[in-house]
This record gives sequence, structure tokens and C-alpha cells, in this order.
Amino acid sequence: NRPKKTKYSATRRLLLKQKLLKKAGVLLVQEQSNKVTERESTLSERVPPLKLSGLSVQELQELCKELHRKCDTVDEARYDIEAKVLKNEKELADLNAKINELKGGKRPNLKRVKKSADAMLGALTEAKLSSKSDFKSNLKTVKKDKKEEEKVDPGDWRKNVESMSGMEGRKKLFNS
Repeated sequence: NRPKKTKYSATRRLLLKQKLLKKAGVLLVQEQSNKVTERESTLSERVPPLKLSGLSVQELQELCKELHRKCDTVDEARYDIEAKVLKNEKELADLNAKINELKGGKRPNLKRVKKSADAMLGALTEAKLSSKSDFKSNLKTVKKDKKEEEKVDPGDWRKNVESMSGMEGRKKLFNS
């Protein structure tokens, strides 16, 4: 498999790339200037210029109160919109989680195990039988050694206490 030969030479591709970059730069500058003019026109429509000259103190205070009320209404609208957006984002996340759950999520890659149909049926029947069998029959049995049994059985504890008391008892413990 040889790599396909390109239609354009390296110099031609470089020239085309330079032209594309130059055109993209011109379009970017034009788009930025369009945004600035659009912003200015929108602001001039929505917010008329303030005429502060020749107003009395009381008129200025009324103007400030009016602007404050407008700011409050805009903040309320912004808060409501933010709440709606957060609610919608949460709903989208829940729906995406449900979609992933319905798809089954990400399944791990399982290794193939070779097993005959008879062996699989046998394993199923053994599992059913063992679950129904007695609990005690499944317990391990532990057998004790005879030596351990002899060590554990102290006999009469009063004789043992008398024989171990005093220096003789310590001597016996040391010797054993």
C-alpha cells in the first residue's frame, strides 16, 4: 500500500494555505468590527443618552431611583433565566444518565471461556442443589490432635493451683 500521490505540489499547497490564512484574517477583522457596530447600535436603541444638564437635585434623585428600578427588573429577569438554565441543565444530565442506563453503560471486555453445554447445565443444577442442601453439611469440620486435648485438660483446678504455688511452681514452669 503506497501512499496516495497528492494532486497539489508542496509549493502550491503552501501558497493556498497562505491565501486561506490571509482571507481568514480579513474576515476575522471584519467580523469584530461588525460586532462593535452592532453593539453600539443596540445600546443606542435600548438605552437613550442621559441628559443631566439643567436638572435640579430632586429631578436627579428621581432619575437615579428610576434607573435603580430598571436595574432591579433586569436583575430579576437575569436571575429567573439563570434558574431556568440550571434546571434545564440538570434535566439534561438526568436524561443522559437514563439513556446511558438504558444502553447498559460501559460493559467490561469479557474473556471467552470454553465450556461445553453439558458442563454449563451441570454447574447450574449443582448450584441449585447446593443452595437447597443443609447449612451444616457445608461447614468445615476441624479435627483436634490428641496432644492438644491432653494439654487443655487440666484436671482438678485446685490441685493445679496448690502444685504451682510458691517457688516449686515457678521451678516447674521454668523446667517445662
